[in-house]
Amino acid sequence: MRWTHLVAGALALSLGACAQLPPRTLAADPGGVAGPTSVAGMDSRRDIVLAVANPLMPPPTRAGSTLFAYAPRPNYAAGQRAVSTLAALRRDYGWHEVAGWPITALDLYCIVLEPPPGTSREALLQALASDARVRLAEPLHDYSVYSLPDSAPRHYNDPYADLQRGFVATDAATAHELTQGGGVRVAVVDTGADVAHPDLRGRIGAVRNLVDDDRAAFAGDSHGTEVAGIIAATGNNGAGIVGIAPKATLDLYKACWYPAGAGTGARCNTFTLAKALAAILATKVRIINLSLGGPPDPLLASLLAQLLGEGRVVVTAMPPDGDVDGFPDSAPGVIVVRTSSATPAPPGVVSAPGRDILTTQPNGDYDFTSGSSMAAAHVSGIVALLLALAPELDADGLHRLLLRSSIESNGMLQVNAAAAVAALRSMPQAGAMAAPAM
Repeated sequence: MRWTHLVAGALALSLGACAQLPPRTLAADPGGVAGPTSVAGMDSRRDIVLAVANPLMPPPTRAGSTLFAYAPRPNYAAGQRAVSTLAALRRDYGWHEVAGWPITALDLYCIVLEPPPGTSREALLQALASDARVRLAEPLHDYSVYSLPDSAPRHYNDPYADLQRGFVATDAATAHELTQGGGVRVAVVDTGADVAHPDLRGRIGAVRNLVDDDRAAFAGDSHGTEVAGIIAATGNNGAGIVGIAPKATLDLYKACWYPAGAGTGARCNTFTLAKALAAILATKVRIINLSLGGPPDPLLASLLAQLLGEGRVVVTAMPPDGDVDGFPDSAPGVIVVRTSSATPAPPGVVSAPGRDILTTQPNGDYDFTSGSSMAAAHVSGIVALLLALAPELDADGLHRLLLRSSIESNGMLQVNAAAAVAALRSMPQAGAMAAPAM
């Protein structure tokens, strides 16, 4: 075996199966490929995402026949075919590999690469597009989160509950008499979040950091903390606010980060989002909140189609410019959510509160924030309430139910948790729904 193959094989072993191993709380991705410098060293103006076929075969029974003979299947991620193909391509094109990771659900191995000096990205993409060994080659894309810094609920002793415009406007407290989202998991693909926040303790399940291993940055990320609080902040704990689904469990996937520089919003890229979606494919979580967006992307579209095909419910935020033509908002089957407005929504788009929303902040704080990111979080919470009552509901049925049960509030048509639960219970198959939530 050539030396380059040995190195590549050893690298594949060290990567492990990042999509197969259990999550690690507040740690870098188990494969180790997205270490502290990997994401920071990527440049969406320069880099390329490339994928080759990666059919993983069972290891040989004859010990020592290959490097992979010593590793059980769950502990390696690149088959010999992918290793050999990438080594040959690298010799032919001379690129610098920035990072690599497997997408087992699509039988692919992907890398982020930097074109060699003197070669433009466009020229290299054109060459790779005609190379039969390449399954996919595309620019590394950047994505952004959609936030803008910036009668009362019943039963709750949380001191800020009456300040929660979205909670009040969607009549969530009334819905809570029947369901609080217990037993439902919501995957939040976002920045990190303050998992020690008083209103989030006990609400967090799995945690995956697909960006770096910086625990302090994870806990200090605001956007993910805001989204998490809207969906599932604990109720009746005498602190802060109440989530739309206060008994749901949140699985956090950090795929977005705050670049250095004051006033910059959080960003994500093809690499981090693909790893997050691939990791979710290895779970059974039904609801996925994507309060972010950007340009179309073939790799991300394939992963999203796989999730939707498995019956997952994907809730995403409408871009600020209102153009639904990118990822993930243009994918058939996703629930696109905009901030409620007096103007009519585009066909099929759900409206929810997204202005001056009081929610959780890092360091145990609370503050107001705005944006369609927050509107999407309200809808993910309502979907959790509905699935707790009727887990057999599919994404299309939920989408239609949300639109049909939307009501006018302050001159705006928007989702209403109580109306959605009532509409669900009036459906013939919902006659014997769960008992009222306590």
